[in-house]
Amino acid sequence: MPSPPLVPDDGPFDFDHLKRMTMGDASLEREVLAMFAAQASELIEKIVKMPDNIGELTHKLRGSAEAIGAFRITDAAEWLENMLRDKTDSAEALMTLTDAVLEARAEIDGILKRS
Repeated sequence: MPSPPLVPDDGPFDFDHLKRMTMGDASLEREVLAMFAAQASELIEKIVKMPDNIGELTHKLRGSAEAIGAFRITDAAEWLENMLRDKTDSAEALMTLTDAVLEARAEIDGILKRS
């Protein structure tokens, strides 16, 4: 039987982190999530095209994700950044980042529809 993860996997966001960043203001949380969803969608659309500034775009997405507690995106973006820096095959890292953004967008859409 496999061991449980050291950190529970509760989804694409660390909501405790988000609450700290928004000082517990639920309205601000929704606003921040909506802005992040729009920005993440815009950035991932550009990133998947592998432009010359992909590293810069990936770093921007990583920073935004980290600020709101979207740590799956943060980890995937860091992986992609490392692959790009090392000039190694980044296809799997790019796919993982894309999946993480899609998952976060779905979670955000659900949150915003409930409020």
